[in-house]
Amino acid sequence: MAELSLEELTKIYPNGFKAVDELSIDIADGEFLVLVGPSGCGKSTALRMVAGLEEITSGNLSINGEQMNDVEPKDRNIAMVFQNYALYPHLDVEKNIGFALKLSGLSKPEIDSKVSEAAQILELEPLLKNKPAQLSGGQRQRVAMGRAIVRDPSVFLMDEPLSNLDAKLRVQMRAEITRLQHKLEATTLYVTHDQVEAMTMGDRVAVMKDGVLQQIDNPSSLYEEPKNLFVAGFIGAPAMNLREATLENHDGNWTLQIGSTNIPLARGIVENRHSLAEYDRRNVVIGIRPEAMDDANVSNNKDLPVLSAVTELTEALGSDLLVHFPLDAKTVDAGDPDALKDLDENPLMIARVDPRSQTKPGEKIEISIDTERIHFFDPETRLAISS
Repeated sequence: MAELSLEELTKIYPNGFKAVDELSIDIADGEFLVLVGPSGCGKSTALRMVAGLEEITSGNLSINGEQMNDVEPKDRNIAMVFQNYALYPHLDVEKNIGFALKLSGLSKPEIDSKVSEAAQILELEPLLKNKPAQLSGGQRQRVAMGRAIVRDPSVFLMDEPLSNLDAKLRVQMRAEITRLQHKLEATTLYVTHDQVEAMTMGDRVAVMKDGVLQQIDNPSSLYEEPKNLFVAGFIGAPAMNLREATLENHDGNWTLQIGSTNIPLARGIVENRHSLAEYDRRNVVIGIRPEAMDDANVSNNKDLPVLSAVTELTEALGSDLLVHFPLDAKTVDAGDPDALKDLDENPLMIARVDPRSQTKPGEKIEISIDTERIHFFDPETRLAISS
């Protein structure tokens, strides 16, 4: 396979719109890197520059140390899987998979061998004589994958390959693509707007907004240590609850004023983040993930501080219960236009509580908060207060 390097890659269109702004990413040999962000953030444009389908305005693109900026797409030794499969409807599965090999002049025995190997890997052998119209969405996507595999490329590029599938099939195909990538040890750049896809599939995840890379890290670190408000609000489902609050120091005991509610912070929180002490009597933005809250009546941890609320809506998911409740603290916009377009109309907090909770809409509930899992952000810079 190969190493893929994007060095200050920039795309500016003739009308002056900057779609990608100095994007720098190094993808290791065999790594599965996911580029994620809301619609219009520049992720697909970045992928198309790597593929050679978009001209690079500035910056450098290299594969295995060889600059690719001016190399024709067909000579970059990459294979691309699209969201619409791009199969030839008049050709059967076998011919669709082997089409590019035939164009490249390989002999029929060589083509047959490569197609047979790919079909075995993708469990397509019983379908080789079927036309695309006879296949399910998942089967068509596997055929598209097979067409990429047989070319033995240096780099796989995948542009929203699961977006046309239903929810159940997307989950299945996520697992299949991840398994296949690990088996082939294929260097892969995968683009999606779905952060669940990103978190479950990528060795590392790069989050983009407005053409700018916000953070790149492994999924666990992105979730636990978001570097700014955008990443905090974008990563996680349901999204992190973001509210304005005020830190207060009372003779070494720190509290958090959230609207009309005063919450004592666990000891050590401020001591472990020295810069937090600078925010005494000042506004901060706090982020509380739904998983950091519970129904105090059924929680196993009875030592956590609680806030009183009235349940407005519940969503039973089986393994847990989502409780929506109002809180009289100003909601903060994380900057994701897709997820937060209805923010002003629905300023509810969401807690993921134990399914044993008996709370019902209109009833009072005591919500416990694990304050050690609260994230803090500067309201002006929007950066995490992490040290």
